[in-house]
Amino acid sequence: MAIMVRALLSTLLLMCFEAARVLSLEAWAVTDWDEATATFYGGQDASGTMGGACGYGNLYSTGYGVQSTALSNALLNNGLTCGACFALQCRLDGSKWCYPGMEIVVTATNACPPGSEGGWCDPPKLHFDLAFPMFSQLAQPVAGVIPVNYKRVPCQKQGGLRFTMHGNPWFDYVLVYNVGGMGAVCGVAIKGERTDWFPMSQNWGQYWSASSNLVGQALSFQVRLCGGNTQEFYNVAPSNWGFGQTFEADNNFY
Repeated sequence: MAIMVRALLSTLLLMCFEAARVLSLEAWAVTDWDEATATFYGGQDASGTMGGACGYGNLYSTGYGVQSTALSNALLNNGLTCGACFALQCRLDGSKWCYPGMEIVVTATNACPPGSEGGWCDPPKLHFDLAFPMFSQLAQPVAGVIPVNYKRVPCQKQGGLRFTMHGNPWFDYVLVYNVGGMGAVCGVAIKGERTDWFPMSQNWGQYWSASSNLVGQALSFQVRLCGGNTQEFYNVAPSNWGFGQTFEADNNFY
């Protein structure tokens, strides 16, 4: 009898641990299908999606194009989900406007702020405000809003990580983009050829800043993804780099 009780307690403990593990997985990190809603914005040519809260500016120039989405903050995580990629499917059981069998992959490039029309992005809702061309692949636009299944997927990017230098000689202000793998950056450090690593702070979106004077030195970067994977990218910028220039690393996350 005592053996049976211990076995039962062990089973219950394991079940509780597993439930706690599942519940602890944040909405922006799920890799199994979960439920959310989706709308669209930016016009039929997606021109209204340029710029945005992640700092990517012209999405064609930075390589994201129309395959983009704004996120409610329950998914955007104060900008730390910028650059993450999501697969979406329209839920056929929730809307007659869904196209069956369709799936899209989009990159998080903007925020859908609370108070937006319809209240779809109000906390704690999980919502994707898709570029119009992407929404129209999932459902007829007349739907307006659709229920979707979503999950995080690895980002497939061409070329290496890219770093655009802004700031002044005493303040480095760097946009990090074209990030492969899990896509979202949670930590950056910068290093001159004659210095140690300077940790950078998230300024906003995917802009990272540090008070350092590295003019005249070749620059290296250390980048940590939100999933924990870290890589160092050495000598990305030559010693004659200038503010306003963009430099591409030789490698990327996969």
